[in-house]
Amino acid sequence: MSGAPQYLLALYIAQHRRDPPIPLGVVAEMLDRSPAASTEMFQRLADDGLVSYEPYDGVTLTESGRKHTAQLHETYVTVSWFFRGVLELDDYETEAMELAGLVSPTVAKRLAATLPCDTEGTATPEFDEPAPTVNEDESC
Repeated sequence: MSGAPQYLLALYIAQHRRDPPIPLGVVAEMLDRSPAASTEMFQRLADDGLVSYEPYDGVTLTESGRKHTAQLHETYVTVSWFFRGVLELDDYETEAMELAGLVSPTVAKRLAATLPCDTEGTATPEFDEPAPTVNEDESC
């Protein structure tokens, strides 16, 4: 896991667990990457305007970065649910992290429609991630 989407997702998740700025070591550990690799990636993401990077303080998603990563996170959650609930993969979160940046919103929406449903027609929550949204017009 070394692409920009993975770093953005890891930062997004870390910012929901603790107050920013997030130390680079936290993200590096989440992705099993070196601090040097994380520094390089976050400098590039800062150049793109997606994060605010302060050496020795950490990194924070910018407003633009939050908007971009929120959609990416929805895809990650949907893919995670699909990998766990349908494919029954053991390491579904890692696999979903790898693919989230490659899956289009259209494909994510269709995957969400294949997820197991409860009697009210919503995805059955099986773990700590929020349920992916499914269009009310569509049945699961």
